[in-house]
Amino acid sequence: MNIQTKASFKKELLSYFRTHRFLTIALVIIGLALLSPLLIAGMGALMDSMSELYAEMGTDVSEMTEILTESTSTGVESSIDSVNVVGLIVMILLLTRAAGGEQKKRSVIIPKSAGLRSFAYIFPKFIIYPLSAFVLAIVAAFISWAVSIPLFDVNDVGFNGVLLAGVLSGVHLMLYLCFHLTLGTATGKAGMSAAICIAVVMLVPNLLVVMGTDYMFNPFTINVLAYTSVHFGSLSGSELMDIAATVAFALGIMVVTYFIALFAQNARKIDNSGSEIDL
Repeated sequence: MNIQTKASFKKELLSYFRTHRFLTIALVIIGLALLSPLLIAGMGALMDSMSELYAEMGTDVSEMTEILTESTSTGVESSIDSVNVVGLIVMILLLTRAAGGEQKKRSVIIPKSAGLRSFAYIFPKFIIYPLSAFVLAIVAAFISWAVSIPLFDVNDVGFNGVLLAGVLSGVHLMLYLCFHLTLGTATGKAGMSAAICIAVVMLVPNLLVVMGTDYMFNPFTINVLAYTSVHFGSLSGSELMDIAATVAFALGIMVVTYFIALFAQNARKIDNSGSEIDL
């Protein structure tokens, strides 16, 4: 690793940690992992306490109450889903500076003029931010499991299921962050990139589910595969191969997005006209 790349890694790490972006993201994701099972269990307890009132209104909520309070998997699934949507949106918004926002503020002009190579500028971004999201997703999965065990009647989730759900959730976060980093750094328009990626996160997976698309071999519905995998206590060899192929496909797309970002950065010419400089 040359001096430029080391300096770029240090710059990204300082930007990530000293600005408290990492702390904010970690608190949001861990908060979702804690609160989601609590909300599900609390809703079930509330419906149970009001069951007589519902009965007087002619509504039997016993089945719904049982669904909400019986299984640990309900709490873990809710947490995984929240992290994959709400947590991802928070990460996209907080990482707009890394995804091309610094170009708009002209803070990259002087290093570029001094000979900063595109590889040294792009590569650390695709390592630090996606990997941190991957680790946080796994941590969140286990936190939600630990919180759910005392809240629900039956612990129907095992270590392997939680680990698999966390890994798939992490891959989902990594994939969309790579899209954000690529589009943002390629265009220098981080706000536009964030808006597009958030719209895709909100619409595309749900649309594919409605269309009946198979979760396997489809990286864009890997979030659905993540929370359904909580039930996978043990997998056959063919199922493991299918999931591994889906993850490999998603990782392949991430590699492609990196090279697109690198190519676009090499092709672009930064307009350093004007007097506004952000050091």
